[in-house]
Amino acid sequence: MPDVVAIRRHLHRNPEIGLSEFKTSDFIAEQLAAMGYEVTRGLAGTGVVATLRNGDSTRTLGIRADIDALPIHEETGADYASANQGVMHACGHDGHTAMLLGAAKIIAERKNFDGILHLIFQPAEENFGGARIMIEDGLFERFPCDAVFALHNDPGVPFGQFVLRDGPILAAVDECKITVNGYGGHGAEPQDAADPIVAGASIIMALQTVVSRNIHPQLSAVVTVGAFHAGAASNVIPETAEMLLTIRSFDPGVRDELEKRIRAIAEGQAASYGMSVTIDYERGYNATVNHKAETDYVANLARRFAGPEKVAEMQRPSMGAEDFAYMLEKRPGCYFFLGTARTDNDPPLHHPKFDFNDDILPIGTAFWVDLAEDYLKA
Repeated sequence: MPDVVAIRRHLHRNPEIGLSEFKTSDFIAEQLAAMGYEVTRGLAGTGVVATLRNGDSTRTLGIRADIDALPIHEETGADYASANQGVMHACGHDGHTAMLLGAAKIIAERKNFDGILHLIFQPAEENFGGARIMIEDGLFERFPCDAVFALHNDPGVPFGQFVLRDGPILAAVDECKITVNGYGGHGAEPQDAADPIVAGASIIMALQTVVSRNIHPQLSAVVTVGAFHAGAASNVIPETAEMLLTIRSFDPGVRDELEKRIRAIAEGQAASYGMSVTIDYERGYNATVNHKAETDYVANLARRFAGPEKVAEMQRPSMGAEDFAYMLEKRPGCYFFLGTARTDNDPPLHHPKFDFNDDILPIGTAFWVDLAEDYLKA
């Protein structure tokens, strides 16, 4: 599929950050209009929805591809490497978009379906929750979908393998910044200061008990302190210390308990040293939860499409996160992974040397065609 490869590499060379995908959006809209789709723009600013109707059925289907890139300096050395300094497609959204555009062309040419197809090209998956913004802008009121589907490439999964599971497949993600408010002074006179580094270290150690002692052993959760910043000289006690946390969970009750315990531990530990904390706790994406009927549908279709040996059930959900969660909260559907591994040590997603495996493009494109034509059977 030379056209799809060319599209993918064009997108790879011209990456744009979430909610700033202006040229990407223009390119997608132009391609779809030339294929005969009704093209609607402006949802979440740079989102594109392409609609194709055929036959008399009122059944509707939505397929989503994310279109944004990441603030990473590319190190692939490819001749189609990013032309935008400090921005690259390190998560394969260029491939997701190219496959859906390739499928769009085939579907439009064959018109082998009966119903209404909505192709959703969504911005800002990586940062601002473009799916949520599109929904707030009336996505499903304007473009009703009986079901919605999305895939993500995975360089850690054998090539061409479909991996999916019913129920939670990706975690909810929250972030927290804790600032310890101390009192600075001379490093040789600590009795005259209130050292936020010591209090901060105590908070970090105490946070390690949140999952192990406050969450049921059979429920999954992660609390990671990813950054700790304080001071600039060996003989100066700083005024403040700051730590940054990522928090992952699946169960809403667990999510609430994690926030409650993190706040209590930070405040209590700081108070024990005579200090206070400022806590900035932000709820991020919700857990991505697949629907059983749609997940079974994708699994059965994939078995017919690729063979039973190419379909695997995910044994446990990933602690990664994805804003397709919001679409699955509004409509039944399924999010699944498609393996793209070249070797046993391919660069992972979000790595500066990651490059989407073009060999998977014909498979992903053909599967979307198969799904659209099967779901909206003529």
